[in-house]
Amino acid sequence: MKHATILCINPGSTSTKLAVFQNDQELFDASLSHSAVELGRFSRIIDQKDFRTRLVLDFLKKNDFDMAELSAVVGRGGLLPPLESGTYRVNDGMLAYLQQSTWEHASNLGAMIADAIARPVGIPAFIVDPVVVDEMDDLARVTGLPEIKRISIFHALNQKAAAREAARKLGKSYAECNLVVAHLGGGISVGAHQQGRVVDVNNALNGDGPFSPERAGSLPSWPLIEWVLSGELSRSELKKRITGRGGVVAHLGTNDMREVEKRVDANDKQAEFILRAMAYAVAKEIGAMATVMAGRLDAVVLTGGIAFDKRLVGWIRERTDYLAPAIILPGENEMRSLALGGLRVLNGEETAWEWSL
Repeated sequence: MKHATILCINPGSTSTKLAVFQNDQELFDASLSHSAVELGRFSRIIDQKDFRTRLVLDFLKKNDFDMAELSAVVGRGGLLPPLESGTYRVNDGMLAYLQQSTWEHASNLGAMIADAIARPVGIPAFIVDPVVVDEMDDLARVTGLPEIKRISIFHALNQKAAAREAARKLGKSYAECNLVVAHLGGGISVGAHQQGRVVDVNNALNGDGPFSPERAGSLPSWPLIEWVLSGELSRSELKKRITGRGGVVAHLGTNDMREVEKRVDANDKQAEFILRAMAYAVAKEIGAMATVMAGRLDAVVLTGGIAFDKRLVGWIRERTDYLAPAIILPGENEMRSLALGGLRVLNGEETAWEWSL
């Protein structure tokens, strides 16, 4: 393995996370918080690029980090058009597309900040497995209405990383495995990983699939239509209710699953009921994805922040352990996943994709 030092950048709605890795070992990390006042000065998320870039560079300078040591900068990928899984070199076309995008999402800043830091020092900038990775089979796209097709938007970065780790634990390559991977976080995505490709997955960004701490999940069509046409909420309010104020927060008034756990521990029956219902919905989606691979599974993988909750994991496993062995990989490990994606290219294990429309 060649010596490589990689800076990883993960922009969130109110923070910018960074980490520096030497090969696959993390040297240090930080989360730079941004107040509502600071961010309120910008009309669009993309306009925050220079502000956030300066904060990252100031942090590195204050901590005496020598920029000459860097081999690459890797940013979290944003809402590009659907693309294949892998590591992508940030190029001018990608930057132009993100600059003009109407999608307002902090992940769009990942490539832009990575490029702003990498270009002046003459090193490559990459993104890895953005949420728009699309490997779905055509059969999986079809719905009962020709006007509406299912699309692939999910936690590709962590799902792919967890799948590779699960394959390693099984003593196989990722391309040899059939896995169902469930990412349990603010949004929940459940993917069918068939021999290295995610051939089916719910659209976790827009609230499809199991309900989650913040998303309503798939809903019965007729009541949903009546609710939308009632005029009670505006278009933007409806979208927010489904993708930001639905799920657990709609039932229990909180999206903090640690708070929900405490309520269950305190014998709050409603909290326990809703948590069990979420576990039920996740297990049902896992079962559905198992049928995509005709039940021939090597493992069911549970990952994401909520996978730390042993009680929830236990309730899911009660309904899914008959399918295949469970592999529990709690946490999101996004920074490490970004670093490993860049490292595979720097080591010649993979070739970086050149992005184009």
